[in-house]
Amino acid sequence: MRASTVERKTLETDIFVALNIDGTGQAEISTGIGFFDHMLTLMAFHGKFDLTIRCQGDLEVDTHHTVEDIGLALGQAFLESLNDKKGIRRYANAFIPMDESLARVVLDISNRPYLIYKADLKKDYLGQMDTQNFEEFLRAFVMAAKLTLHVEVLYGNNDHHKIEAVFKALGRVLSEASDITGDRISSSKGVL
Repeated sequence: MRASTVERKTLETDIFVALNIDGTGQAEISTGIGFFDHMLTLMAFHGKFDLTIRCQGDLEVDTHHTVEDIGLALGQAFLESLNDKKGIRRYANAFIPMDESLARVVLDISNRPYLIYKADLKKDYLGQMDTQNFEEFLRAFVMAAKLTLHVEVLYGNNDHHKIEAVFKALGRVLSEASDITGDRISSSKGVL
């Protein structure tokens, strides 16, 4: 199985992440931010990853350090779990509706980190989660996992639905792009 465990301790956060890419979608998430827990659980379920995340963060300051550092730790776990990337599909995309909202997420496991994020959110917070921090999470995850990720909410009215569609789509593309479909590196260069 392709799995990894990452621990990240700073003066701001203490994080444990266990990821099994070849899991069944079981999640045990405790970040101290209820809405973020919900989104990470949905991502694991729709990606069929087994994912444990435990974090003690400086939430008395705000959610930024916790969210960004979880992105870094989860990205590192994903990168380590992919091993040498031999035989992976590499590319994936998903359109996911959530009621009136539609999100498009496109991924390249490229070893070239880059994020495009377009989500017009109306609210400043969803639960205790500062909506600016969704982009911060994705950027940190992309940088640590070395992925190219394009995220766009095409339309919608309800911010909860918009972000939920994004996280479900993210789980789907991570799963599909990491599927083993052959025995070669999926690059004309011979390396990713």
